[in-house]
Amino acid sequence: MYSLASLPTRIPLFPLNNALLLPHARLPLNIFEPRYLTMLDDVMKSEHRLIGMIQPKAGQQNAGDPVLQTIGCAGRLTSFTETSDRHYMISLTGICRFNVQEVHNGFLPYATGDIIWDQFQPDLRPAQAEPAFDRPRFLAVLERYFQVMELSTDWESLKDADDAMLINALAMLCPFSPEEKQALLETPTLMRRCETLITLMEFALRENTGSKGTLQ
Repeated sequence: MYSLASLPTRIPLFPLNNALLLPHARLPLNIFEPRYLTMLDDVMKSEHRLIGMIQPKAGQQNAGDPVLQTIGCAGRLTSFTETSDRHYMISLTGICRFNVQEVHNGFLPYATGDIIWDQFQPDLRPAQAEPAFDRPRFLAVLERYFQVMELSTDWESLKDADDAMLINALAMLCPFSPEEKQALLETPTLMRRCETLITLMEFALRENTGSKGTLQ
C-alpha cells in the first residue's frame, strides 16, 4: 500500500510515554485531549491518514514541550468510533518506523515532525515467516514469564499467530519500561527484536518481580 515515495515528509506526532507501535501491529488508543481531537480531525481529512507514535524522553523539556525520542513508528488510522462525550476510540496499524529530523511546535495545537523513512524501508514489505525463529523456545520462555508476572492472555491465539504478529504484539503488550520499549522499537530486524524480547523476559524472570496484569 505504501512505498518510500508515497510516504509524507511531515506527519503529526503523538508523544505517549510507554506506548509502542510496531510495523504490521495494531495499537488501540482513547483520544480525549482537545489538541489530539484536533489532530485526529486533521488526520481524517488527509490522504495518508498517518499518525507518528513516539515516546518523550524522560524528564526532558524544551520551552515547556517534551523532548522526543528520535525514532518512532507511523500508524495508519484504520478504525475509529466517536463516543457520546466526543472521545474517539481509534486503532492504528503500524506502517513504518521513522527518524525525526525536526519537530515543529506552536503552528498547530499538536506537534508535527519532518520525517526521514529511508532507514526503515524493510518495514514496508509484507510480514514473512522467519526460518531462524525458534518458536518452541520462545513460547517456553513466554509461558514462564506469564506465570511469574501473573499475566493472562488468549494463549491459543498467541500460539496460532504468525511470527511477526507474535513477536510484535508481545513487544507492545508486555509491561516493560519506556526505555525497554524504545529498545524494542529500535531493533533493526524482527529476529533482533525477538532476541531482545527474550532477554527482557529472562531478566524479569531472574528478578521475579511478580507484578500483576492482563494482556488482551
